[in-house]
Amino acid sequence: MELDLSPPQLSSSPEDLCPTPGTPPGTPLPPSAPLSGEVNRSQPVPIPASRKFLDEELRATSLPSIPNPFPELCSPPSQSPILGGTSSARGLLPRNASRPHVVKVYSEDEACRSVEVAAGATARHVCEMLVQRAHALSDENWGLVECHPHLALERGLEDHESVVEVQAAWPVGGDSRFVFRKNFAKYELFKNPPHSLFPEKMVSSCLDANTSMSHEDLIQNFLNAGSFPEIQGFLQLRGSGRKLWKRFFCFLRRSGLYYSTKGTSKDPRHLQYVADVNESNMYMVTQGRKLYGMPTDFGFCVKPNKLRNGHKGLRIFCSEDEQSRTCWLAAFRLFKYGMQLYKNYQQAQSRHLRPSCLGSLPLKKTNHRLSLPTPSSGSSLSAAIHRTQPWFHGHISREESQRLIRQQGLVDGLFLVRESQRNPQGFVLSLCHLQKVKHYLILPSEEEGRLYFSMDDGQTRFTDLLQLVEFHQLNRGILPCLLRHCCTRVAL
Repeated sequence: MELDLSPPQLSSSPEDLCPTPGTPPGTPLPPSAPLSGEVNRSQPVPIPASRKFLDEELRATSLPSIPNPFPELCSPPSQSPILGGTSSARGLLPRNASRPHVVKVYSEDEACRSVEVAAGATARHVCEMLVQRAHALSDENWGLVECHPHLALERGLEDHESVVEVQAAWPVGGDSRFVFRKNFAKYELFKNPPHSLFPEKMVSSCLDANTSMSHEDLIQNFLNAGSFPEIQGFLQLRGSGRKLWKRFFCFLRRSGLYYSTKGTSKDPRHLQYVADVNESNMYMVTQGRKLYGMPTDFGFCVKPNKLRNGHKGLRIFCSEDEQSRTCWLAAFRLFKYGMQLYKNYQQAQSRHLRPSCLGSLPLKKTNHRLSLPTPSSGSSLSAAIHRTQPWFHGHISREESQRLIRQQGLVDGLFLVRESQRNPQGFVLSLCHLQKVKHYLILPSEEEGRLYFSMDDGQTRFTDLLQLVEFHQLNRGILPCLLRHCCTRVAL
């Protein structure tokens, strides 16, 4: 049996839809009646809505999909010339997460490289891309630094932070930038340093209980969300009145940063709220004396996340020494990120082995002060081999060497070698110890036609600077600590 599945013919006139009264059903239309395809101009033609939608769907499915060649013209406008911020933070429509973003990264020699990253790319991901492109040794100490030269502010990005989101908060047309360099102090708080980053006089729990706590217990206390550690101490706060800098007793808690208006009182009536830890970031001030008139060189700044440009809204502080400033910065990071910071450290440890900056195999440890191989015949090559090492920085000043070491983290054992400015034939070993940079003169001496280098008036002699560095990486000698990390710069 064959079924007629053809659709019935639809009439388009009112008379066809409503036949004349008295006409028996099934009566054929008279010849004068208009056909289904004919339309009388004097009568309205009703079009069923379902038929209209059906025609549109059929027409849309029959056409091939053509990609939009200019998607950026259809996207919502962005306040940044390169990157757009998060839609939730800026009140815009959600953007395509798969669309790549361009991030400009600078090296310490002012070279710039543009990197194309995804919307959710982290600082660790960008660092690994740059390490591969620069053919550098990959380790946990590489990092991105957010710099604002017009404000003299900089801070190291955490490994889990989104680079695109950080860049989207910058002012349009400013000089803010990312700098790619090493930061040996990034995870120093988890490595049991020889001197604690948190002096007992600045930890309220140690003062209240009149007991000392180990560095591990202090870190565990910070990571425990149920505990309430507190950092306290005197800071100089920059004001806008007649007296530009005024000394206050400050407190850093999980709830925020406060200062007391009445001595060292912790009464809530005397506490003045400064900033929320979760809604702001803490930056180091690089040129505090020149730009802000700081009384010391150990300044830091609390910058709210919503603040995009200008000095207004910045809370600038000045500490007494480098140790207290390091304590405030480390405590702020622990309060803000908590266990996420420790997870970043564990992931970095699992990804990388212990880095080494040696150019060749190190010497074996010995009790003798002189342990040198037989000098090779190529004395000219031995005398110039240090120029190929990452720790050698050539002809730079004393101030420049201190700035490089300070930028890469004031940790024990961070060093570089440079040419001496006072002695044309000598060199200088710049070494960080106890958050201070010390300089040791390396003088050449000649004996029996052979050239040697020494730092202790010839008692310990080396045929070249490479042997001198390798020896002091295993033997302290006259130095206060071993050479652990080489201060290096990589060109992008």
